[in-house]
Amino acid sequence: MDEADLPGKGEPLDARFLSGGTQNEIYEIVRGESTCVIRLPPAAAPATRDEGIMREWRIIEALDGTDVPHTKAIAACSDTSVLGRSFYLMGFVDGWSPMNNKQWREPFTSDPELRKGLAYQLAEGIALLSKVDWQAKGLQDLGRPDGFHERQVSRWTRFFDRVKGRDLEGMDEATAWLNAHKPLDFIPGLMHGDYQFANVMFKDGAPAQLDAIVDWEMGTVGDPKLDLAWMVQGWPEDTNAPEAATSSYVDLQGMPSREQMIDHYSEVSGRQVDDLDYYLVLAKWKLAIVLEQGFQRAGDNHQLQSYGPLVPRLMKEAADFAESSDYAS
Repeated sequence: MDEADLPGKGEPLDARFLSGGTQNEIYEIVRGESTCVIRLPPAAAPATRDEGIMREWRIIEALDGTDVPHTKAIAACSDTSVLGRSFYLMGFVDGWSPMNNKQWREPFTSDPELRKGLAYQLAEGIALLSKVDWQAKGLQDLGRPDGFHERQVSRWTRFFDRVKGRDLEGMDEATAWLNAHKPLDFIPGLMHGDYQFANVMFKDGAPAQLDAIVDWEMGTVGDPKLDLAWMVQGWPEDTNAPEAATSSYVDLQGMPSREQMIDHYSEVSGRQVDDLDYYLVLAKWKLAIVLEQGFQRAGDNHQLQSYGPLVPRLMKEAADFAESSDYAS
């Protein structure tokens, strides 16, 4: 840090563990009046995570100067002789995450009207992300937008065949529907890949204001409307119903409807959403396959074991939604 002439040069360094798992560890770094965050793979993570870390760095660095709420890009290091793994430093976000105790922070807990702003801000985050000029930012090689949708079904079907431990009702039907349909248009853009309340942070106080989109492990250049579908695929049909309070890991009671979320995204992004049924089927189908890998490798991990009944439900929902949809393209 001193050699790179970063803020806090010459000051003692204090580090505090913030969070982490099998893929990443995050620490707060304090040097004098300067605070930042370091993100790096744990020692036991596969070697590919070093490449993944530098990929994440390219994205947050590209977001500087855009309207997308993000952590500030400070510095990156791919030399594994320094800390044993590649890592990057980003700005400290003094906000809050809905994953803290899996509940809203006041005043959003007690005032449902204020809470609606959290949802609209969530939708606005990826709408702004979809507008980033990824080519001007030098991200041409971050993904493979050509043939993106043509590859989705074949790629994830092969992935399922590798991890398969059981048959899933509705998979054949949902797969056939996806093969027979396509989006009305495809405008490549920067996408997060796992966009949901769990991967954003908000500023303290009202009105709701998105502070940063975080965790870019799945970030790529692809179809941003898949982020939209990923965000709303589990959104309750009736957010005023009692079950909306328990349908997700956070209380969605009183939130805007799914249609209102989609409309807000469309208004901010400028993208049409008439073909969203295609993306919703793809999102549920893909999520079921992703979670099935976790379930098949669960062992004694109770969280991964909990995917057992969830995966078949998601796949059946994908098939049922495809059957009931009147989307014809």
